[in-house]
Amino acid sequence: MKIGVIGATGRTGQEIVKEAISRGHEVTAIVRSKDKAASLFGNQVTIIKQDALTLTHDDLSEFDEVVDAFASPQAYQHLDLASRLISAFRNDDTTNLFFILGASSLKQADGTMMLDTILKDNAGQPWIQTPVQQVHEYNYLQWIDNVNWTAISPQATFTPGPKTTYRIGKDEILLNKAGKSEVSTENLASALLDEIEQPKHLRQRFTVVDD
Repeated sequence: MKIGVIGATGRTGQEIVKEAISRGHEVTAIVRSKDKAASLFGNQVTIIKQDALTLTHDDLSEFDEVVDAFASPQAYQHLDLASRLISAFRNDDTTNLFFILGASSLKQADGTMMLDTILKDNAGQPWIQTPVQQVHEYNYLQWIDNVNWTAISPQATFTPGPKTTYRIGKDEILLNKAGKSEVSTENLASALLDEIEQPKHLRQRFTVVDD
């Protein structure tokens, strides 16, 4: 498949690119820094240097899959980009859009959202708008019924780590065998590529936890 990864040099984007390459897909890295992408991936990918918020249908229509791994200190830009991508592919079922959301919209055991705990424990932190905006992004996606989209959320702890085994869920916080809600970047990338290759969650969000 032809896969375009927006934000390919970020922590999550890197692992998605590497996993896609390892499975023989044709990958394009859509990035801010061409030099950084070249140092990470060499000649294994095509590199496009472009501001994500200027991307159009013409820029992306060649891809079978477009993965939004975009990260920005301006939290509202996550929703801006999602709405731009959705708008570009209205009633176009030739390209699938894949969004990476945080864990903030997952449900906790008591039925509340993870965002409630994040806000309670981290009030006033400068990064707090990112999980808030990603909840808005997920709420927005749920209204979209004429674009092929899928979203994936990590668990409460999401850190660099190796590919092992994992389990998937839908909208809830999951626990691994050690009783922790955590997933590695490589396991998330593996779950994402598994979904791309064998789609099961069209117009849905799912989540993944280390086994």
